[in-house]
Amino acid sequence: MQSIRMFLNFLSELLSRRTVIVELTKRDFKSGYLGSYLGILWAFLLPLALTLIFWFVFQIGFNSQPVAGHPYILWLVCGMFPWFFFLDSITNGTNSIVQNAFIVRKVAFSIGILPIVKILSALIIHSFFICLICVMFLAYGFSFDIYVIQVFYYLICAIVLLVGITWITSSVVIFFRDLGPMIAITLQMGFYLTPIFWDLKRLPDSYHFLLKFNPVFYIVQGYRESFIHKIWFWEHWGMTLVFWGVTGVTLVVGAVVFRRLRPHFADVL
Repeated sequence: MQSIRMFLNFLSELLSRRTVIVELTKRDFKSGYLGSYLGILWAFLLPLALTLIFWFVFQIGFNSQPVAGHPYILWLVCGMFPWFFFLDSITNGTNSIVQNAFIVRKVAFSIGILPIVKILSALIIHSFFICLICVMFLAYGFSFDIYVIQVFYYLICAIVLLVGITWITSSVVIFFRDLGPMIAITLQMGFYLTPIFWDLKRLPDSYHFLLKFNPVFYIVQGYRESFIHKIWFWEHWGMTLVFWGVTGVTLVVGAVVFRRLRPHFADVL
């Protein structure tokens, strides 16, 4: 009960500073690209260039076969773009406290919003790529239906999960700096272990249950079900319950860990 009460108090504290979060998100998004000629365009050009490379390699070079009646590149970007969002959010969110060590001693500032700012900053870029997915589907002659609105649900899923993860990683990395490289390795492994490049059907059925405990798979698959397979999220009620169970525990643990370690941040930094 004490942990739940601590979580609710911490959440209330952050909600009271929602205006500050919005302003800091705007500033963080702009400041990340100051000093370069193209400015914030780099935020979109780099992932876009990678997408073009994948399109050339898989669609032209390997002549990959369609998946579920859609060109492979459309199937690929529906899984790859959510992963980019996770990668940017976790990487930047983990380092958010260390990078802003100079404000840790300011008592009036709620440090818990720093990882959230990084997530929302990455969300701005991700919103552009959701629009790009829509443009690509239209370019290939596919129309949209009501299933596409599920993307907003899966965005909420991703944000809640990422907040819990980055609260844990951003607070622990202050005391255990080796966590940064460990997260980088884990993300690299996760990219290949999650069905982003490869179809789930290639994996024996006996191993499918393992993916249910991978919350990123739930979101990647959700994007594909919204744009390609046309399946509502509640039709996979078992996976949905598992996802929110894992995410709920991650969020509560993240809030409790962050709040317990926060008084010691200034001493270490």
